[in-house]
Amino acid sequence: MVALSNVQPGKRNEDVRTVQKALIKRGRKIPDGATGLFGPQTRAAYRAEQLAQGFEGADADGKPGCASLTTLGRHTGFKVDCKSTSADGRGGIPLAQVTFRDPGDEAGEAAMRRYARKACELTRMDPQFGVPALTTIAKRESIYNHPKFRVNRTDVNAHGRIAPDGHPLNCSRGATQCIPSTFATHHQAGTATTPYDVVACMCATVNYVRRRYDVNQSGSNFAARVQQADPRRPPHWY
Repeated sequence: MVALSNVQPGKRNEDVRTVQKALIKRGRKIPDGATGLFGPQTRAAYRAEQLAQGFEGADADGKPGCASLTTLGRHTGFKVDCKSTSADGRGGIPLAQVTFRDPGDEAGEAAMRRYARKACELTRMDPQFGVPALTTIAKRESIYNHPKFRVNRTDVNAHGRIAPDGHPLNCSRGATQCIPSTFATHHQAGTATTPYDVVACMCATVNYVRRRYDVNQSGSNFAARVQQADPRRPPHWY
């Protein structure tokens, strides 16, 4: 059994070694061999596997998701535990571990849909429901991750000490506008620790709405439960 949360860039463990052996068996190149460290070579090999499986664009980024890792396991003989490290599907981190670097992720509707598909894969939400809901939130909260709207300094949360990005700590940030404390509590295991990372921000949003608004596992009631995710209704904070 390989845990998805164990097989992420920078991790060193036996699950990584198992995946490396599987990638090599599938013909993906890892010059250093199965070292147990998920470094650049393994990421490149995993990206090649994702491309071979039919993933494209931001979906083929070399970071394992549930669907691609399960497929790899099916081909090479191991099972996958896609659950996060916490019982409710989250991998919460201390607020002190939240970082504030903007990786410069893409903006625009098409990019948001690609990032949303990755977030759905990681959180095990049906993309049929999750992609349009998350894309609608991104449109309303940040105009599809436009650089000018990735941080909100005007709402009631815009207070606290100045964070490393030059803005008050409690400002909401990212494509779907997560407050750092909320992002930390609902952080998805294996994703980036900055809310400016679109996939990490969207995953935290999914985990948040599941807990706060009782959005179900598939996301079939996402738009019904969260008005800001429903394009048929007026915008509303969430």
